[in-house]
Amino acid sequence: MTGYTTVRRLGGAALATALAGGVLLGGGVPAAVAAPAATGHTASAGGTLGPFGYGGVKLGMSAKKAKATRKIVRKSSASPCTGWDLKAHPTGRDNVGLYISKKLGVAMIFAPKGVKTPQGIKIGSTAGQMIKAYPELKQSASGYATVTVPGNPKASYSFLLSHGEIYEIALALNDQDCAN
Repeated sequence: MTGYTTVRRLGGAALATALAGGVLLGGGVPAAVAAPAATGHTASAGGTLGPFGYGGVKLGMSAKKAKATRKIVRKSSASPCTGWDLKAHPTGRDNVGLYISKKLGVAMIFAPKGVKTPQGIKIGSTAGQMIKAYPELKQSASGYATVTVPGNPKASYSFLLSHGEIYEIALALNDQDCAN
């Protein structure tokens, strides 16, 4: 992801200790990204986030094609990206479900509550479960736990944790230009 620089690759024990202690909480992130995107959901969703998208919306899809799915609704503008929600999973006033970049198309999709990665990780999964599913996790300069998406080397998962549990998952193009 743009703005994501791997500080170091942490061993499982070091990463688990950092995550359990709440160390990896994204700092300096725009409010729409820092706040848990999924907390505005009233019901749990289902399905899989990744490796290329969610609910018929795919990474890299142009805004025109994404709108044509009739599965998204526009929420906000933040140059160079616009914020959207999946119609089936509204996020509430201060959050978005995905970002569409003018340059890259759908650049970032946030997991609704109940949606899992193909490796079974979802909001509420523990740091230990995440590390077991993704042994190649790295810590970004922003404090996110990140990993290349298995089956899609052009994308990454980013995980935000609090008290050792995941509260936000993003699937994003590695070169996305919407968030730090």
